[in-house]
Amino acid sequence: METRYHARHREQLPVLAAMAERVEDVHFGDDGVPEGLSILLRQMIGEMEVHMKKEELILFPAIRRGGMPGIENPIAVMRADHAGHDCEVAEIRRLTGNLSLPDGACGTWTALYRGLAEFTADLTEHMRLENDVLFPQFEPAGRADA
Repeated sequence: METRYHARHREQLPVLAAMAERVEDVHFGDDGVPEGLSILLRQMIGEMEVHMKKEELILFPAIRRGGMPGIENPIAVMRADHAGHDCEVAEIRRLTGNLSLPDGACGTWTALYRGLAEFTADLTEHMRLENDVLFPQFEPAGRADA
């Protein structure tokens, strides 16, 4: 998770936020501009960094040791964070018209949406693996949200 997804998200998000800011500035007032996207992506950088650090410093070391009493509590926090990230992905899709480029979109705009498609796919798969494969191994059977 850490080398495949965490490192990749840390690489992707700042570049995408910078591209979004450029598109919003250069094309201000044009049809289809994803106004507010750069702010959302910069907010996600901070939120995801906190989330990933919690996993890297607390949860994943406990999982590597085979679990610990009360591990379901940090897992519940991670699941709640994932639900928030799902909402942010939905907001990215809303702001970008489901990543639909306007006619004649510039290279930066095109690269931004291509990068967003890759990022959202990576993030969705990352959360799916944790929620559906990793976490259930360390949670009591019969979780309420299962």
